[in-house]
Parts: sequence; structure tokens; C-alpha cells
Amino acid sequence: MNTIERRGSLADGPVVVGTDGSAEAAPAVLWAAEEAAARNQTLHIVHGTNIGGWGGELVPEAAQPIFDASSDLVDEAAKQATHRVPDLAVTTAVTRDSAARSLLDAAGEDGTIVVGSRGLGGFSALLLGSVGLKVAARAEGPVVVVRGPEQPAKGVVLVGVQDDEDLPVVRFAATTAARRKASLRLLSAWTLVQYLESTAPMFQAVREVAEAAATASSRIVGAVREEFPDLTVSDDAVQVPSPAGALVEASEHADLLVVGARKHPHAPGTSLGRVTHAVLHHAHCPVAVVPR
Repeated sequence: MNTIERRGSLADGPVVVGTDGSAEAAPAVLWAAEEAAARNQTLHIVHGTNIGGWGGELVPEAAQPIFDASSDLVDEAAKQATHRVPDLAVTTAVTRDSAARSLLDAAGEDGTIVVGSRGLGGFSALLLGSVGLKVAARAEGPVVVVRGPEQPAKGVVLVGVQDDEDLPVVRFAATTAARRKASLRLLSAWTLVQYLESTAPMFQAVREVAEAAATASSRIVGAVREEFPDLTVSDDAVQVPSPAGALVEASEHADLLVVGARKHPHAPGTSLGRVTHAVLHHAHCPVAVVPR
């Protein structure tokens, strides 16, 4: 029988959001506030001053104005969050560590980290700031990168699927979709380029790859429908020139794009897969990176 692992979902943990007072941080705070409320969790707002990384110790007279200004930032973010969700429980923290380190420590193993696409230190030509990339590559739990201003709800959560190892990723997407009363769309987009070295004849390779993609997607859909019987689920397995391009295009019609983090097993925390990296930079909606 197809079942998804019956344990606490990755979509149930605490919600931690980073803020630096930038325009890009505000949509992330609002997204995180709504997500924390949907999970019945406290929202944790964090700002890392990185004073500890400057080298040497600042005298209290020099450090205090930085902490005062940072406290104002997180207090303002808390006001934004509770204005959006009046009954939301919120905590704030200002640390001496970097923004990435502060968020990772606050989230721990099961928290979801939410960040904006680019902070005050970002250049306009960069589509994703270094904090977002570092956190997405190193986090033990999900990371959501909120891109651009808020958009009207489309009622769809999109999830990229490669194989059966994506079950926890799809479960995160399904839980999120159910809470938002949205539908769930699974997209298994594959390209033949990675199979060109096969010794099988081309037509046989195409057929085998297509069948494998469709079978994996079908198994996952069956598992999701069993656990979420009231959720509207659709799935597509398609051959495309670029899986990342297909996900980016489909993200125009989604409220959230969920992808699995395929990190190098011998170099944890140093890189993300090419597809994940691409959608983080180019997707048209918030992107959730979920560890496989």
C-alpha cells in the first residue's frame, strides 16, 4: 500500500523569519506571519547584526546604538506581522552573529526559515541575496524565499518531483496546500540529455525514462491522495529542454513552488542542485526548498 511516512510533517514546525528593514523583507515577514498562524505556531523574528564577525570587540558605547537600531527593526517587523494577523504570538531576537547563522540557529532541525529575496546589502542586478543562498544550502529544515511583492492568490501549490525520494517534499507541499485550501500540482519535468550516454537505443531510452518518471509520479500521487482525500491533486510528467525552465514557467500560476534540496552528500552546506539554484533566482512566486 502506498503511504507517506506517518510522522510530524516538515510543514508543522516553528516559523523563523529574518528582517533587515529592507523593502524585500516586508513581504517575507507577512508571508511568515500567515504561515505561522496557519500552523498555530509562534512567529520568531530574527535580525543578525554580525558584530561578532567584525573582528575584535566593540566597546559597549559603540555596540549599543547598533543593537538599539536593530531592536527597532524587529519591533517594526513584529508590528507588521500582528497587523496582518492580530492574534499572532511573536517573539523577536537581535544577535551578534551573521544573518544566516542567526536564522539557522533559531530554526534548529525542524523550523521553517523565511527570507526575502534580497536584503539591504544586495545589488539590484542580483536576483537572490547571499543570505537566502547560504540559508537554503545549509538549513536542516525547509527554507522559503519570498520573491517580490505580494500577488493575488492563485489557489495552487506547485511541487517539482523527480523520484520516490521526494515523498517528504510532496508531503510538505500537500500539507501547505490543504491549509491554504488550494489545489496541489505535481510536475515531473525531465530531460533526455542526462541519459544520452546510455547504451540503449535512443527510442528505448526515451520510453524507459518517460515510464520511470510517470511511475514515480503516479506512486506519489496515490500516497498523497490517500493521506489527503479532500485535496485536489493533479500531476504531469513531461519531457522538456530544461526542468528548471518548466518549473519557473509553471510558477507563474502558483502561490508557492516547492522543490527538494539535493545537496552534495560529501560537501553538506556548500551547494544546491542546479534546478533548485535556478528556481530560487527566477521563480515568479515564493519558493520553498525542502531537504530530501
